[in-house]
Amino acid sequence: MLRIMSRRGDDRIMWDSNKLETSNPEAVAAVQEAERIFKEERMRGATAFRVEPGKPVERIEKFDRTAEQIVMVPRVVGG
Repeated sequence: MLRIMSRRGDDRIMWDSNKLETSNPEAVAAVQEAERIFKEERMRGATAFRVEPGKPVERIEKFDRTAEQIVMVPRVVGG
């Protein structure tokens, strides 16, 4: 799952890893959309974190389709 934090809360893109392995068209399309959004948000300055149960949260620079959850946090602008 890719979660993108925003003013509205968070948007989510989900896919089934098992279906992805069998090249299910819906799963493939979801991952492609998640990768596109990941790159777009990173270019805007967002920070990405891999969140896995029982493990410390890890900052990542590249999209990882095997991660259980990736959280995108937008750049915080002070004033």
